[in-house]
Amino acid sequence: MSKSVALVTGGLGGIGTEISKELAANGFTVVATTFNKEIEKADEWIVAQKEAGFDFSVEEADVTDFDACGEMIKKVEDSVGPINVLVNCAGITRDGFLKNMGKDNWDAVLSTNLDGVFNMTKNVLEFMLSRQAGRIINISSVNGQRGQFGQTNYSAAKAGMHGFTMALAQEVARKGITVNSVSPGYVATPMVMKIDEAIRNELISQIPMQRLAQPAEIAHTVGFLASEKANYITGANIPVNGGLFTSF
Repeated sequence: MSKSVALVTGGLGGIGTEISKELAANGFTVVATTFNKEIEKADEWIVAQKEAGFDFSVEEADVTDFDACGEMIKKVEDSVGPINVLVNCAGITRDGFLKNMGKDNWDAVLSTNLDGVFNMTKNVLEFMLSRQAGRIINISSVNGQRGQFGQTNYSAAKAGMHGFTMALAQEVARKGITVNSVSPGYVATPMVMKIDEAIRNELISQIPMQRLAQPAEIAHTVGFLASEKANYITGANIPVNGGLFTSF
């Protein structure tokens, strides 16, 4: 499996970039995907990663478009190689109280964060089933477990990812495919670090470890789930949240 392809949606983001680096360091050929409107950023990202010693390719894909996902996956299978690892990391937020939330902001988050997981997974699954091997890793969120004030759309989508993970894991367990989710807490991505310091410190005060996660800490967890060391783990959710939410 070390020579296989890993496809990472949202691969140019703060967490996605670290996941791409982790998988590349573990021997995978990594293809990152980016949303159509952000494709212009890809060349700059590729150059920056090459300077850091990583040789990635980027494919344009709107995860909300089922057919586009299928076309992109077939292109990767044909031109790069068999996709043995799919990491569903693409996601957006459109926060607001439900009483003020427009249907457009509900639909945008659900179609990207949840429908996108279906669109990518359904299209890649036929290839994995034909090979009787594969890893599907869904990047959820602590807020999909505990809910979050002002995030009914985001929390619903991320909670849906957990149900999707557990159900699909049972369907494909006998086919050599594992399906798991990772639920980060608050992570020190460039986006989070732009939050007003006072607000950021308030968030940190709620975390028992009293710090944000580093993106690499999320990536290390994904790297483990993608490895042969995790052969017997499926249908699981791995929390990486510094103790912000605990359950069994």
